[in-house]
Amino acid sequence: MRTLLADAFTDIWVAGEISGVKLATSGHYYFTLKDQEAQLRCVCYRMTARYLKFKPQDGVAVVARGRVDLYDARGEVQFVVEAIEPQGFGALQLAFEQLKNKLEAEGLFDRARKRPLPVLPERIGIVTSPTGAVIRDMIHILERRCPGRHIRLYPAQVQGETAAEQVASGVEYFSRSGWAEVVIVARGGGSLEDLWAFNEERVARAIAASRVPVISAVGHETDFTIADFVADLRAPTPSAAAELVVPTHESLLEKLMSCERTLLQAARLKIALSMRALHAAAIDRARLHRAIGRQMQRVDELDYRLREQWRDDLAVRRQRLDALAEKLGRLDIRLKFAAARRRLDACDAKAQQIVRLRLSRARGEMLPLQAHLVQLSPLKILERGYAIVQKDGQIVKTFEDAPTGSSVSIRLSTGRLQATVTEANPPTE
Repeated sequence: MRTLLADAFTDIWVAGEISGVKLATSGHYYFTLKDQEAQLRCVCYRMTARYLKFKPQDGVAVVARGRVDLYDARGEVQFVVEAIEPQGFGALQLAFEQLKNKLEAEGLFDRARKRPLPVLPERIGIVTSPTGAVIRDMIHILERRCPGRHIRLYPAQVQGETAAEQVASGVEYFSRSGWAEVVIVARGGGSLEDLWAFNEERVARAIAASRVPVISAVGHETDFTIADFVADLRAPTPSAAAELVVPTHESLLEKLMSCERTLLQAARLKIALSMRALHAAAIDRARLHRAIGRQMQRVDELDYRLREQWRDDLAVRRQRLDALAEKLGRLDIRLKFAAARRRLDACDAKAQQIVRLRLSRARGEMLPLQAHLVQLSPLKILERGYAIVQKDGQIVKTFEDAPTGSSVSIRLSTGRLQATVTEANPPTE
């Protein structure tokens, strides 16, 4: 069956409406293509889904290209999708809308997260192509409006398969290095396909995660990209971005002059109000002196009361300190150590006396026992000419204990003798 289906339906197009889309953990898409009369199960493998311009979505009418296969496990015919195009709606436009809705649901387009641009940035980072007219026009405008700015270019392709990755890397570089005060992502005009690198999710998330404010200046005024919605500010053109990021010297001087006029007016008004309040109070020098004298008298009184209170508190605290010092002297640990040492020395002397007394008594009891033991010692008998014969550590008592040829040890009063028995006879009557 698989061979027949593969031979007959190798490269075909199927039109229908997508229904029941499921994204498996493996990355495969499973869905059904149906019309009013029939339906066909479809699968789009992960390697193919990676290159689709838009992701399968319920309710979208499409034309899918692929081949018919047989799924053995369920015995079902399925359509293996290799390419897919929406009916009546461009694939790029549909992908644009899908990503826009997704990022908007995550809050990446919220105005609350938009950061204000610095008023007069010293360091400006630009991510664009180094060879196009865009970078030349921007540098010319920046130098004309406010010379002396530091500009650093991150070269990146702005069209092609690797453009999105290079643009995102440029934004991440300026965010990571912290050198730039503001970053401009720029590209000239073009078709939707030409500007597609700035509609990639990789670029949008890099701009959203940037620590530095980002200006999106992609295409012409009528061109809108995902980067425009995520950026902190959208400029209609790259040249407009250069004009927005720095003011002219004339506009700065005008703002300074306006602030100066406002400050002078506020100062005049403040002085006038103060003079009016002074005249309304009708304060003369004598009244002022009397008022100051009363306040100084009040200060002297408070100072005297404060000093009295301070002296009373100091006396009470000194009494408490003296009482604590006396109590601490009575509880001096050194006195306790001295008393304990005296008791320890007395106990030590008494213990030594008791030990000497007991040793003396024990020595008096031991001397008679020692003399008696000496009298009973076998060594005294050996001194009278006797000997002790041993064989293998045992005392020889009879002639059977040491037969002829035996080696014996003879213990004398002083020293030992080793001997061999040459004759062993029984005792005679």
